[in-house]
Amino acid sequence: MSPAPIAMASLPSPTLPPLPHAPPGGLPAMSDGLVASHSTRQDRAEQGRLYDLCFGMHDGERLLPWRYDRCPAGATIAPIARDARGALVASYACSPRQVRFRGEDPGECRVGQTGDVMTHPELRSRGVFSALHWRAMSDAHERGWVAAWGLPNRYSGRIFFGKLGWKLAGHIGQWNFVLASTSTARAIRLHSGRLAMWGTPWAAWRGAQRRSALRARASGLRREPLARFDPQVDRLSEAVEPRFDWMVHRDAAYLNWRFFDAPSGRFEALAVRDASDHLVGYAVVQRPLAGEVVGIVSDLLGIDPAAEGAALDGALELLAARGASIARAYAMRGSHWARLLAQGGFRSPRGEKPVGAYALEGDHPLAGATLDTSRWWFTDGDRDAECVR
Repeated sequence: MSPAPIAMASLPSPTLPPLPHAPPGGLPAMSDGLVASHSTRQDRAEQGRLYDLCFGMHDGERLLPWRYDRCPAGATIAPIARDARGALVASYACSPRQVRFRGEDPGECRVGQTGDVMTHPELRSRGVFSALHWRAMSDAHERGWVAAWGLPNRYSGRIFFGKLGWKLAGHIGQWNFVLASTSTARAIRLHSGRLAMWGTPWAAWRGAQRRSALRARASGLRREPLARFDPQVDRLSEAVEPRFDWMVHRDAAYLNWRFFDAPSGRFEALAVRDASDHLVGYAVVQRPLAGEVVGIVSDLLGIDPAAEGAALDGALELLAARGASIARAYAMRGSHWARLLAQGGFRSPRGEKPVGAYALEGDHPLAGATLDTSRWWFTDGDRDAECVR
């Protein structure tokens, strides 16, 4: 039996704003008789099942309501397509973040991250992805967002960097720190070659030496567990933001949503405080799952190099206590985060993946900064995905 017709929210006008590389003549038509619409909270269960199908996951129905509807920066733009029977067969997501340029509050300006680009396997390579993309970008422009960025894979990258006109903004790579020279750590490092595997004991010793240097630099600071973020972190973020051309505003509402309210429950945080008990830094880690040995340094912020070092050393200590043999973090090439990881003893990446960006308001300074990831303060906590796998 065919499902009952679905009530669909109206989409923007079929005309497109003057966006770079936008197709002439308005929004592209949907193929195969598909009908596009705005998604609502009532669509999340179906989007979640499509997410599981497309990405081989099992938690879409639990994850997507948190990601799409509860972020303090606003609701995700998520156009969908349904077939003639009313079945949801494609979805495209662009999630907002409150990003600041050198500490300036852009008000309602947002930068979006594309993610969860999903098309049913039977309908791929028919233009559905591109058609939903332009509907999302049109909606983002109407909302006043100034840019969008994303981490395309080798398949979607050909479309993003091709006919959609996205720019190569930089590269992101995986940095690793050997906490303990275990057999599992050696097996993981074998992926980087036999020399890396046999060098695991030396890498662990070198990491311990770098951690000693971090602790020496952080004299006078203390660390403590952090159960929730409070407004002190708002002031810390505001103090750090002027150092960067692109940085997500890290207030308590955002950080609590991003980590402590996340569905997986895998995050822990620590605070760094000075002698006057002021919050001068923090770190958040993603614990390894049972039977795994890789933990993630998900987010970190420090008022100065001493606080950054104390937070990074604390993150490594916390991951080691949770059974991790390897700590991992991803960083943009040439960024301050990459330099901090290198100073802390992390091994540089063997390979990197491209980062794409699209300027919706080309004259806005934040749009320009979005096109150069080396100017960002960006950690794994700024990703659209909840957990790094």
